[in-house]
Amino acid sequence: MSESAEFIEQTVAKLVALYDQPFGGTGKKGGRYRIPAKLVRDIAGRRRLYEDDVKELTRAMLEKGYVLIDMDSFFVVTSANTFVNYRRANEDCLE
Repeated sequence: MSESAEFIEQTVAKLVALYDQPFGGTGKKGGRYRIPAKLVRDIAGRRRLYEDDVKELTRAMLEKGYVLIDMDSFFVVTSANTFVNYRRANEDCLE
């Protein structure tokens, strides 16, 4: 396994584990969260995450059933299932 693939795999595993872990005093057993970009870099063991790194992380998270959203200074992690029941826009609503 290449160094790049290994850091992606390890980072995804930690981000997914955080999703399942209760924190933040909400009493919830886990779920969506936001995480500072600096903490993601720390988890990844990198001083900098490049655009390609973020794309690879995003793809790997989708493969595991999670969505990683880059908000510049932080990331949001949520389940891909979150979006399944959203209302659907179609051509009729554009008219």
